[in-house]
Amino acid sequence: MGHAGMAAAAVRYLRAAPADRSRGATHAPPVVDPLPRPDLRCVGEHERAPVDQAEFRRVLGHFATGVTVITAPAIPVAAAPDAHAGERTGAHTDGHLHGQLDGHLDGQSADRPAGFACQSFSALSLDPPLVVFMVGRTSTTWPRIARAGVFCVNVLGADQGELCRRFAVSGTDKFAGVAHTPAPATGSPRLTGAPAWIDCTIHAVHPGGDHLIVVGRVESLGTDTEAAPPLLFHRGRFGGFAVG
Repeated sequence: MGHAGMAAAAVRYLRAAPADRSRGATHAPPVVDPLPRPDLRCVGEHERAPVDQAEFRRVLGHFATGVTVITAPAIPVAAAPDAHAGERTGAHTDGHLHGQLDGHLDGQSADRPAGFACQSFSALSLDPPLVVFMVGRTSTTWPRIARAGVFCVNVLGADQGELCRRFAVSGTDKFAGVAHTPAPATGSPRLTGAPAWIDCTIHAVHPGGDHLIVVGRVESLGTDTEAAPPLLFHRGRFGGFAVG
């Protein structure tokens, strides 16, 4: 079994009932609702928060970042959960782009690929090759990526701002009319025109306040030498890169 198969098997095992694990029974994965907001606090309920959330967003918005779209392949229909499971708990955000372009309800059928816009991405390790992205615990896209056990990071170019907005807005088929090909190792959508892509299996997931820290092991990667320079995000706006 390859890395992608092992990751998928691990996700299925962790979501199985304990009795099913002991018997080795195999069933369709249960519906997994978005994770609730965690009860993790640095200060008590009666204490003043150390910083105002609006001020936190404003200050950190001065840190310019690149922008990515995290994608995962479609879940086989037999194993797919209720496509509207997240809608029972109301609208949620993926927690990216400092709240400027947050996606809410996933708006994607379970038999379609999954994806969301994400600026919280970074390289993590060279040996072994690892990358990391952060996603809100209330994201309705993340459970579908977790079930797939794999993902592809698509680094967006300066001419792909509208593509980013498409993947940050809810209630539509995000992949409608979007050209993509399967990434070589995992089959996750590799968006046409992206300057770079990183094809990964899920290596580990850690809690991080109201977000999850998803570590991916890089299985394959590449660049498009003819693509545009990178898309940047700064203080709530898109921009480009200029050589000084």
